[in-house]
Amino acid sequence: MTKKQVSADDLIALIIKGIDEVKGEDIQLLDLRDIENTVCDYFIICSGNSNTQVNAIAGSIQKIVSKELKDKPWHIEGQTNSEWVLMDYVNVAVHIFQKHIREYYDIESLWGDAKITEIKSV
Repeated sequence: MTKKQVSADDLIALIIKGIDEVKGEDIQLLDLRDIENTVCDYFIICSGNSNTQVNAIAGSIQKIVSKELKDKPWHIEGQTNSEWVLMDYVNVAVHIFQKHIREYYDIESLWGDAKITEIKSV
């Protein structure tokens, strides 16, 4: 049985919905497709106010994507201390940061060549 191919647009929309459901903040979509040698096509970056909220965001994303698309992340890292959780959906990587950790690593400037879209909360 072959698995149905999930569209990146559908996946991105559901990930953003999952972030919104638990009040994740400062959501940005980085389009990496025009940059050579990238690990994926898109980054979605957002912030939470505590380790509890960062974990809640990751759980919400996982629940919504699993329910709607029957898909799960290939890998998740960082849930032990929940300062920076990375969810790898192969073509889309989700970075969920506590605010001070996001400011420290400043991933957006590391990928300055990417097309960055700020997502407004619904």
